[in-house]
Amino acid sequence: MVAQLLGLAFLFLPVSLVTCATNVQIKSNWEVVYEDTSVYGVVGKAVILECGTTLPDMYIWSFTKPGTEAIKAVVYDLGKGTRIQQLAMTLGQLTVISNSAAVSIEKLPVAAHGLFTCQAFYDIEQEPKVVYHYVHLTVRVPVSKPSLLISDLSPVEGSTIWIRCNLENGTGPIQYVWQHETRTGNISTFAEGNTSVINMTDVNRNHTGWFQCVASNAVNSERSNKLWLETIFGPDIPQIDVTPYSMTGRGYSALERETVSLFCHAQSNPVSQYVWFYNNSQVYTGSQFTITKILRMHTGDYACLAQNTYLNTRSKKTISLTVYYPPDGSPSCSVQPALNHTSLRLLCSWPGGFPSASLHWSEDLKRLGQEEADTSHQPNPLTNTAILLPSEGLTSNNSLFSCMGSHPALKQSIACSTRTYVPPAEPVCFAYVTNNKQYLMLSCSWDGGAPKALVWWEGPGGQGKGGEENSNLLILRYGTARSEKPYTCHAKHPLLVQIKTCRLSLEAPVLLTQRRVVSVYEGSDVQLTCNLRANYLPVSEIIWFNNQGADVHDTSKYKLLRTSAWANLTVRDTDETRDSGEYRCTTSNAVGGTEINVTLVVKRHPMPPNATLIKVMYNSRQRIEVELEWQVQNEEHGGWTGFLLEHRWVSERPGRRGSSNDTEEEAEDRIGPPAWYRNFIQDPDVRSQTVLRLTPTTTYQFRVTPVNHRTIGHPSEAKTPAEPSNNMYPAVIGAAIGGMLFAALLTALLLVYIIRNRNNNPRLHDMLFGLQHSQSRENINFPEDEVVGASEGGIEEIGGLSSPGPTVALPRAASPLTTSPMSATQSVSQGPPPGDDNEPVSVTITVKATGS
Repeated sequence: MVAQLLGLAFLFLPVSLVTCATNVQIKSNWEVVYEDTSVYGVVGKAVILECGTTLPDMYIWSFTKPGTEAIKAVVYDLGKGTRIQQLAMTLGQLTVISNSAAVSIEKLPVAAHGLFTCQAFYDIEQEPKVVYHYVHLTVRVPVSKPSLLISDLSPVEGSTIWIRCNLENGTGPIQYVWQHETRTGNISTFAEGNTSVINMTDVNRNHTGWFQCVASNAVNSERSNKLWLETIFGPDIPQIDVTPYSMTGRGYSALERETVSLFCHAQSNPVSQYVWFYNNSQVYTGSQFTITKILRMHTGDYACLAQNTYLNTRSKKTISLTVYYPPDGSPSCSVQPALNHTSLRLLCSWPGGFPSASLHWSEDLKRLGQEEADTSHQPNPLTNTAILLPSEGLTSNNSLFSCMGSHPALKQSIACSTRTYVPPAEPVCFAYVTNNKQYLMLSCSWDGGAPKALVWWEGPGGQGKGGEENSNLLILRYGTARSEKPYTCHAKHPLLVQIKTCRLSLEAPVLLTQRRVVSVYEGSDVQLTCNLRANYLPVSEIIWFNNQGADVHDTSKYKLLRTSAWANLTVRDTDETRDSGEYRCTTSNAVGGTEINVTLVVKRHPMPPNATLIKVMYNSRQRIEVELEWQVQNEEHGGWTGFLLEHRWVSERPGRRGSSNDTEEEAEDRIGPPAWYRNFIQDPDVRSQTVLRLTPTTTYQFRVTPVNHRTIGHPSEAKTPAEPSNNMYPAVIGAAIGGMLFAALLTALLLVYIIRNRNNNPRLHDMLFGLQHSQSRENINFPEDEVVGASEGGIEEIGGLSSPGPTVALPRAASPLTTSPMSATQSVSQGPPPGDDNEPVSVTITVKATGS
């Protein structure tokens, strides 16, 4: 079927593939599909040639070289495997991609450029379909690295040059870009196109720099190495800069004895050679001509000649320089102490200038003192002048002295003046300590005044320091200061005959407190004060020690507020036992240390008056609410802040039953008295209370105890609530007892029935009684078994009103009592006192079951 379809003799395929396309015979109703694609590859890289999207039954790849019409087989698969032809070896490393008819060519050569044809045959056994895939493969060659060639690397300004970008390989079209980089690094593109040679006419100095060409095609882009182009030009007309710069009508001017610099610069490449001429006489070779301490004789014409030795060209420029020497600024007047601060020396100076300036003090000063000229280091004796005023010629405080200065170069005379005055304040002495407590610094200063005063220290034991102007600092090692005599600072001013003094008496610090003994009721906060008496000598930090001798810091118990002069200690929530005692405040300085004791006495609040219950009665026959009323003895004197309303059960309770023969007193001796449960009433004006939600079958006792802050008074006599009138309580009790007996009888009958029928209902029997002949034990512990000892007077700590503290809740049975809501009432529960050792009562019930 395949041979008939193709009209080919497969045995002769290698020689007949060239005409394969013309020998294909297809039935008249078949149509061959032709597809054209273009693929671009790069030499040395890989490329994939597709032959449809699905794998055909048979396919034949062939190659046609450009410029020829011959079709040569490359690879084929006629259903019996892939067969690669010899021609494929010249087209690169050709492989067929698995599960497809596409071929991959690696290391693509230039010879692979041409037309690849894939003849694909589908459904050979049924209705054959033929598709021709024409793949036009274009093999591109990347451009190689270009080389740059310039006709003249050192052209003269104004000449013409050409630049060529040589390229060995590269598939066209190729584009060329020409770039120029200046000395400062600025890169610009000055030409681009498809030609490898450009001409540059009229080359100038701006063309100096790096040149580079970039060659690009569709594959890649390559950049040549840089070439440096140096344009030869100059010299231009020189430019002369004079430093310092000063222009006059005739040119430049300079001040005598200054350093004058003449700098010549002319644009040229290569750099120009410079020659300086003074009045047509050569004086210097170089770009910068410097004249140090220029004189008037240097006035004249200065010319700069610039030469380009490469081009043998030159240029020249001449300037005129005139030298002047006026005095700088204005005269300077000052006053100085003389003869150990007993006389004054008035100085007037105006250095510089040619000729020197003339200086004159006022005529009255010349008569008072002796005028002298200071000729040191000056060519003219009038440059500086001074007048010495002896002690007998001193004038009053705040005197003004004037000096006149004149110069030929100036149109007007210039005056200066100075004043003499005594420092306005008195000498100031103070002491301070360095941060590391190594040195004690004694400072003395007498600021102000003209001239400055002389200051010196004298201390005990030869500790002192010589005179210094305006201020003096005496440094002593920490702890070496002496307190027997003061340290004296002496200050002397020429206008005063007497010597001023300032004294420092070094003393140990002294601490003060507002009260040496502080008394306070417990539960309150108290503040202990400690302050430093006014003292010039710095002290260390003020430290507090508590009654145990421990250093005090900010805690929940203590609070410290301190400055450099005082420290206050606050003791919070004072307690008589823990906080009473001696508290100590201490500090020290460079001379010594000190401390002060403060005694804190914490007192208990007085015992409150007694209270008596005057009414304890049920308010209904249901026995679930009790009305209480009480009165306080000596109520007009006050002395209480609240009440403790207490209750307890006094009748027998379930689980506490002992022997049937025990009396109530015997049972109380055996298991302890019932516990009292407390409700705290904060309102001292309350005299009545209604207790709600009581158990009708239980007998209660009530009592009331006054409270004064943390001091608990004596409890009142315990009373049992009385029955209201027309009491139906016996009838109710009788009915309850009858109901309980009936229920007990039914329970006993049920237990007997279960025991006798334990074989029929073993699970029910075991659930109630456990295994046969076993014992069931139950430990019954009631919360109310914890007995709380009743307070029969004395003092007990509770949370007061003025200083509320945390409430400690001890385990106890839930009270059936609920007081009526009141704005000033707070419920507080208190368990048995720590001294009572009441253990829970363990009751064991043993039940034995026997078969009938």
